[in-house]
Amino acid sequence: MVDEHTRQSLLSIVDRSITAERLIEELEKAFALWGGPPMVLRMDNGPEFISETLRDFCAGTVGISYIPPGTPWNNGFIESFNNRLRDECLNRNCWPTLLEARVVIEDFKDEHNHRHRHSAPGYQTPAEYAARCTHRHHPVGCEIN
Repeated sequence: MVDEHTRQSLLSIVDRSITAERLIEELEKAFALWGGPPMVLRMDNGPEFISETLRDFCAGTVGISYIPPGTPWNNGFIESFNNRLRDECLNRNCWPTLLEARVVIEDFKDEHNHRHRHSAPGYQTPAEYAARCTHRHHPVGCEIN
């Protein structure tokens, strides 16, 4: 999950498959950590995202915006993050266990948030930019993939 405004990576679930129930558990943790849910979750049409379980969870709390199938450019921030994750982390490693994958991917997420500078927010890291934001509130919109 990437905050569209700050570009911060807020949530990474590393597993062989993810159920809607597991996604909801992780979203609840992320919402608690970041001060509440975003206004909108933008996501593709994966089975865990289009489930009635997730729609019920989000009802009245957070808006859901599904991108049309075959249009990844409508989910640009997460696609950009995923491409960088793939190029700089996933394609360079082969992990014997999920635990090792989780540790390395969490390190990548930390590097992305605290050391990788982005041109859009004035060549600041996502964490630097988020710390300077005046709204000081939970993310406005997040992309999930």
